[in-house]
Amino acid sequence: MRIATWNVNSLNVRLGRVEEWLDYARPDVLCMQETKLADAAFPYLAFEARGYEAAHHGQGRWNGVAILSRVGIDDVVAGMPRSTPTDPDEARLLTATCGGVRVSSVYVPNGRSLTDDHYQYKLRWLADLRSFVTTAADPTAPRVVAGDFNIAPADNDVAPGIRADTHTSPAVRGALGGLLEWGMVDVFRQHHPVEPIYSWWDYRAGDFHKGRGLRIDLLLATAPVAGRTSFVLIDRQARKGKLPSDHAPVLLDADLG
Repeated sequence: MRIATWNVNSLNVRLGRVEEWLDYARPDVLCMQETKLADAAFPYLAFEARGYEAAHHGQGRWNGVAILSRVGIDDVVAGMPRSTPTDPDEARLLTATCGGVRVSSVYVPNGRSLTDDHYQYKLRWLADLRSFVTTAADPTAPRVVAGDFNIAPADNDVAPGIRADTHTSPAVRGALGGLLEWGMVDVFRQHHPVEPIYSWWDYRAGDFHKGRGLRIDLLLATAPVAGRTSFVLIDRQARKGKLPSDHAPVLLDADLG
């Protein structure tokens, strides 16, 4: 089973690139973030023509998450309970069961700066995500939480010279650590423990060509998936060419038969 995640940074702009990638990468499940579409504008038929069922949780010009699956898609849940009712109701989380695996497509708030209210919102959102994933759940069940976490888990996930305080603060790394302590595994680092390989590069100043990026797109999996994963890749090829997203897809292959 191949499970992938990709922040497409506007599906209207990137639809052709996504279709091309689906045709050659052939994921069984693709989690997308930043679709920037309302549900009524989502191109369900384009994906159906390629053999994918789709679920989408959107809000128009901002945010938006989706799950594509060619192994079934059931029990779809948009969003999660929020501990602070005054926080914005944004389209940042979508969950479904695909081929026996409970999958969440996640788009964590950026945080903007350590002194911005949006950073405190990010911390609350991450705390709510942990509660959503772990409450009444079992880390021995097959579970994948995939997406743009806007967190670089360790220093080797940040290129030298890049300052990304809201992505590297002890608080956000601790929030991610809470999911790992519960029983999830960062499967990319399970297979590539040391290499400084990135999944996001700023469009400005040619950062992709300079190798200046962040690894903020993560595939977290419980042991039944992580323990059977044979291959994990950040597909840099998808960041090249005409009109790329500023993120690259991340994928895993797991023998879940």
